[in-house]
Amino acid sequence: MVRLNEIRPNEVAVPVDFKTDAAIMFIGRIHTPWTDRLKCPRQGRLDGPVCEIEIFEPWHQALAGIETFERLEVLYWLHESRRDLVLQSPASDGKVRGTFALRSPVRPNPIGTSIAALVTVEKNVLKVRGLDCLDGTPLIDLKPDRMLFTPIAPPQPGDFEKG
Repeated sequence: MVRLNEIRPNEVAVPVDFKTDAAIMFIGRIHTPWTDRLKCPRQGRLDGPVCEIEIFEPWHQALAGIETFERLEVLYWLHESRRDLVLQSPASDGKVRGTFALRSPVRPNPIGTSIAALVTVEKNVLKVRGLDCLDGTPLIDLKPDRMLFTPIAPPQPGDFEKG
């Protein structure tokens, strides 16, 4: 298992200057059973434990209608991840791959995504299954699962043109 800030053989880290190109506003906090990265699952499971997504003010109203969806895309900030590896060896087998060829949480912008099954909505708290992040993880955004989403707007010119 990976230890905190470990660099495995053949991995490559680069110096990183954390300039700000944009700002991300955390809209909530995720509460899960996992407080240790080594015990956190690598992929969420829709039959996994119920976790809570707490939405902060002033974003409570943004939940209107969310209960109509079975699954949600959850985007979150992997706040304990390294951000400097360009080559990684996720299986510790000496084989390296580029960061962008992996689903590793170690990324320049450590944004995690999960498809979560919506269990209930209670005021500003969503109970879901399918997450794979630490307790206290900052929430970036929620969206209906694109596989279940029917666009509200009528088709527009260019929607079906091949690029």
